[in-house]
Amino acid sequence: MRALLAAALLALAATSALAAPKDRGPQWASLNADQQVALAPLQHDWPRLSKEQKVKWIGIAKRYPEMKPEERKRAQARMQAWVKLTPEQRMQAREQYRSIATKVAPDRKEELRRYWAEYQSLPAHERRMFDVPPTYVKPAERRQRAKPAQKQRDYNPAFP
Repeated sequence: MRALLAAALLALAATSALAAPKDRGPQWASLNADQQVALAPLQHDWPRLSKEQKVKWIGIAKRYPEMKPEERKRAQARMQAWVKLTPEQRMQAREQYRSIATKVAPDRKEELRRYWAEYQSLPAHERRMFDVPPTYVKPAERRQRAKPAQKQRDYNPAFP
């Protein structure tokens, strides 16, 4: 009888453990309006994110109001690009990031940290000097783009 009772209790404990919901972090509805705006590209995938991932994204959303419009645009574009990646592509991106971090020689890491801290301490207008243009534009094309647009006149036969 005790064995049967013990087995029943064990089965009950196992099923309740399986039925217990995992802590998946904050739900989308619990985010404030600013966070929802900042994280809008992730709304569809939000329920599938782990608690740790949600905490990371909420941290990014906290910085969102202080970002300049172009920084907000870039952050949203990167979120949209991330959402479009397949799970395999995301895993590959994470592994690539980790491999870059491990390839740096230990003695060089401290130097890079120092440079990064210096860069972070610069005012935003000075940091922009280090921005790299997204694509290379040939000099001839650059000159063509720099020319002011010529106004096109409407054709009117009465006024040649």
